[in-house]
Amino acid sequence: MRVSMVLALTLTSLAPLMMAKEDTDKRLNEAAEVLTDMMNASDKGIPQDLIGKSQCVVIVPGMKKGAFIVGAKYGKGFVTCRKTAGVGWSAPAAIKVEGGSVGFQIGGSEQDVILLVMNKSGMDKLLKSQFTLGGEGTVAAGPLGRDATAQTDALMRAEMLSYSRSRGVFAGISLAGATLRQDDDADMEMYGRKISNREILAGGANAPVASERLQSTLNKISTVKNR
Repeated sequence: MRVSMVLALTLTSLAPLMMAKEDTDKRLNEAAEVLTDMMNASDKGIPQDLIGKSQCVVIVPGMKKGAFIVGAKYGKGFVTCRKTAGVGWSAPAAIKVEGGSVGFQIGGSEQDVILLVMNKSGMDKLLKSQFTLGGEGTVAAGPLGRDATAQTDALMRAEMLSYSRSRGVFAGISLAGATLRQDDDADMEMYGRKISNREILAGGANAPVASERLQSTLNKISTVKNR
């Protein structure tokens, strides 16, 4: 009787951890789907030459919003950066986006968000435990189209280019004032230990099996080395 009670209590205590792990794995797959869909959106997708030149990519599937004009934003996602040698991508580091500001341009309860980090300065911001978008990190709305190099001379000064999609349609979103910080719980679920995003993005962790689809997608679409 005691053995069965101990087993029941053990399973009860492990259940939340197992559910959290499943949520993180599911979100990794959703991030891969968002990236694929937003890259392949007819002639209005994210330009491949830009993602090819990016230093890091932040993907937040299904970021929630609380109001149409002024409202809260909340989302959980991942960031991965190019390896030191410039070939392949680091293991994903988990992040949270939190904050509120004026700027949602269309309705809808949630939006998929991608940030392309275009230079080392932007990458250095990501290596902090948290930073404020539009404050510490310069963010500009990214152009759409298969090849947008000619359109982006001015935008290339921005540390990050943002893209968002609601209900399958590209839409505007203001991330000014939102805070991007490390998601310690999700990192623990992926790597089984306390680890900083700085260490993960610097190559200090092996990518979890659940991230294989995301990394395979990135390797496939980012054929141009960042310069």
